[in-house]
Order: sequence, then structure tokens, then C-alpha cells
Amino acid sequence: MWAIATRELRSFFLSPLAWSILGIIQFIVGLTFIANVSMFLQPNTQSALSQSPDAPGLTEFVVSDLFGLTGIILLLVTPLLTMRLISEERRQKTLSLLFSAPLSMTSIVLGKFLGLMGFFAIMLGLLTLMPLSLLMGGTLDFGQLAVSLLGLLLLMGAFTAIGLYMSTLTSHPTVAAISTFGILLFLWIIEWAGSSLGQGSLLNYLSIITHYQELLKGLLDSKDVAYYVLTIVLFLGLSIYRLDAERLQ
Repeated sequence: MWAIATRELRSFFLSPLAWSILGIIQFIVGLTFIANVSMFLQPNTQSALSQSPDAPGLTEFVVSDLFGLTGIILLLVTPLLTMRLISEERRQKTLSLLFSAPLSMTSIVLGKFLGLMGFFAIMLGLLTLMPLSLLMGGTLDFGQLAVSLLGLLLLMGAFTAIGLYMSTLTSHPTVAAISTFGILLFLWIIEWAGSSLGQGSLLNYLSIITHYQELLKGLLDSKDVAYYVLTIVLFLGLSIYRLDAERLQ
């Protein structure tokens, strides 16, 4: 499992696509970070915040918006990274080599999953340096920052697990990418329909963004964490079942 994860992580950094995605994300998020900090320091903003008893602090004003934007960007770029995890192996006729190796399907799927999560962990570490730089001139709510980082990591895990499963269904990476984006977009926008039915509706609970927004506020709720854990386990289990059935055939 770890050998597959290491190989996948190394292959990402041998691809210009991964470097391009990493650079573009850092550039866009960096511009947003600078804009948010500049807005927070403006006299008009400071005056308005000082007059409000429930005014957001530096962490909520800057960091939450920053990670919210990162979630939207991940919605767009994750399908480009997950599309080749299994479908590329099938297209290049190397999947049979994995099937013939003394490895369980669980090891193969978890290796692919952990390889991409390692890439995301590096990206998350680089993003974390931005809010930490605020300590040079201000203070941070480390509790909210930690929960926001946990929420972004869980969101990455759910996106990766869904994309990995869609990659097991086809030999065409483009089809896998489009299918993954369609499912992620559906899970993202059903929150709009759920908001019209009330706060406790089933659609609200199924929405992937509803739980993420709660975590960005610094509210660590077991139901939000359980949602992402169950999503990851479900789609990884489906991926294992799909590949195991294919190997038996």
C-alpha cells in the first residue's frame, strides 16, 4: 500500500499538470489572501467592526473566506487529478499487472487514495503558511484555524474518494473527470434546494458544502466529521468492490 502511495505521489510531481495546478492554486489563493488582509486593515472596515458586538475577528474575516475559496477551487481541480488514478492504468493495459501482484484490492485502492492525499497535504501545508504569517502583526484563533484545516482535509478526502471511484468505472480519463465533476457539483448545489426546505432537511445533510461551512466557523460537530468519514469509507469501499469484481472476471 505504501509503495503504491509513494509511486503515485512521485508520479504527480513528474507531471506538469500537478505543478501547474499547485502553482495556480497558490497564486489565486495568495491574491485573495492579500485582498482580504487589505480590506480588513482599511479604516472603514475597522470602524464598522468596532461598532458591532458580533464582529468577526481576524481569523474569521480572512482565514474562513480563504479556505472557502480553496474548497471551490478543489471542486474544479480534483477531477483533473483523480481521473487518471485507475482509468489511466486500464487504458495503458497496466491494471492487469496490479491484479496479478500479491496485493489485495484494499491495498491498491488505499495506496492510490493516500498518494493523492499526500499531494493535497503538501498543498494544504503551503496554504497554512498564509494565515500563520498574520502572527507577525496580529493574533489568530488557533481553535478556529485548526477546525478549518480539519474541514479542508476532510473535504479533500471526500473529493478524492469520489473521484477514485469514478476512475474505476471507465478507461477514459476524460469521462472520469466529467463524471466526478458532475457528482461533486450535485453534492455542492443541493444545499440550495435544502435551504428552502428548512435547516434539518435531508438535502441539507447530504450537501457537502453545508458541513464544510460549519467547520469553517470553528464549530467541531461529530455529525459533520461523520458525514465526511462515511463518504470516504463508502466510495473507497465501492472502489474496492468494483476492482475486485473486475479481477474475478
